[in-house]
Amino acid sequence: MHGTSYGRYKALRGSWTFGGFTLEVQRVQPDPFAPASRCEVRVPAQVAGFPRELWHNQVRARALAGFLVRAAHRRLRDSRLRVDAGRQQVLDRSACQVVDGEIVLRLGIDLPGRGRTIDGRQAEHALCEDLPAVVEQALRFATAEQTRLREFVDSIEDTDALRRGLTEHGLVAFVADGSILPRRSGVDDRPLADAVPFRTPESLRVTMRVPNRGEVTGMGVPEGITLIVGGGFHGKSTLLRALEYGIYDHVPGDGRELVVCRDDTVKIRAEDGRRVHRVDVSPFVSHLPTGADTADFSTDNASGSTSQAAAISESVEAGAGVLLVDEDTAATNLMIRDARMQALVAKDSEPLTPFVDLIRPLSRQRGVSTVLVMGGSGDYMDVADRVLMMDSYRALDVTERARELAANPTGRNSEADGFPALRARVPDPRSVDTERPKVRARGVDALTLGESTVELRAVEQIVDPSQVTGIGLALVTCVRRGLLDGDRTVAEVLEAFAAEVAERGVHAVDDRYVGDFAVPRTFELAAALNRLRTLRVSRLA
Repeated sequence: MHGTSYGRYKALRGSWTFGGFTLEVQRVQPDPFAPASRCEVRVPAQVAGFPRELWHNQVRARALAGFLVRAAHRRLRDSRLRVDAGRQQVLDRSACQVVDGEIVLRLGIDLPGRGRTIDGRQAEHALCEDLPAVVEQALRFATAEQTRLREFVDSIEDTDALRRGLTEHGLVAFVADGSILPRRSGVDDRPLADAVPFRTPESLRVTMRVPNRGEVTGMGVPEGITLIVGGGFHGKSTLLRALEYGIYDHVPGDGRELVVCRDDTVKIRAEDGRRVHRVDVSPFVSHLPTGADTADFSTDNASGSTSQAAAISESVEAGAGVLLVDEDTAATNLMIRDARMQALVAKDSEPLTPFVDLIRPLSRQRGVSTVLVMGGSGDYMDVADRVLMMDSYRALDVTERARELAANPTGRNSEADGFPALRARVPDPRSVDTERPKVRARGVDALTLGESTVELRAVEQIVDPSQVTGIGLALVTCVRRGLLDGDRTVAEVLEAFAAEVAERGVHAVDDRYVGDFAVPRTFELAAALNRLRTLRVSRLA
């Protein structure tokens, strides 16, 4: 093909047999400037040779795939071939799967050309030299870094076991002694060198057992309401961010390998300007000057307070059991009305019910715990079950002192005595474009879905663009497979999708897409659906 028309590359499509593996060229780019071509490598179990103990359950198989895709990425650093390896979090990725010991690696390749002609020599080097080398060096047990491999798989299994054990211990989160919580920068998620290792306050010290490390000691954050206080720059938000990403497994050496949160943890924030469609915000907004029904609230341009109220209602609707809130990104007027403001503005003139008065009913009546960073309002001491102070990145239990202070009344009156059941929403499947929609991630901040752009900047637990692609594919799949059918509520759609993921893994997201994606959580899927500006809710249940 060397020197002939670039279009002849199309002849590469199909399956090719190499020594010990097969290569399927799935999509060929039409010209050198088009998106990369896609291919898939399959290494049979007997050739790969990985012992069954490394992949005999879903968690260890995902961990093994996470190690292998990173090994392949390192080997291909100077090649035209590239693979979606991710960074600190170990996600379930389409890029690498381990199925009954068989290794499936999916790659992209920019097929080389000189203008509009084929550079066959560079193509031969990539496909016939680099690719066999990466299979031999990175995808076979005999040539793998076996000690590091076992440590990687064992570490992920321990993290998963730790997370699964939280509920049985009555905890919402756990931070192991010695964890490194600070990161290098806002764009570098690796651990900060010379950071202060985490040390547990004795009153919150718990010991948990995991399969490989044995006993692990650290801080258990109990169910209920936990307040994190402290001076500026002392580590309050750093601790909360570590908990925020505790829903994911981390690579060994990350420093947060043994920092975990329950799977149903959701970070909440204000989001000026977002669209809200038919959400029950009545616990937070009693009435509106327009007379609109706050149990069926819609707006194309939400304020900070209404967007945060909607985010809480949507998260509870989606099944969240733990909320994380940082005052730095929250709407002040939804968080608190102090005694002086209550005296100045009568309740019948103020439609907002502050979160401080709803946080305890939300816990007691709905079983939803909250971990809250607060440095500016002491009124939350009245409702907190425990109070942690961060002092130079050291965690101190100051609950007793906080209770002493809370015993002195401020004159503030509670404005709520319960958290009512929220109305469930039934989304219209015609809201989601399924006619050959273009699905494209714009980093972690936005999703292009057909003609729509879904803003995801405020969905802070998304850590990888491949998750964004997975969210878009999953939305389309939920409609195509009849999970989002116009009869199911949002919660029922999410439950059905989660069941399919548990049964089919990455294929539940999309079994035809040949690009890279990661399996999203149901909460991020719900967040994208709620932010889809074409969303229509046909009725409230």
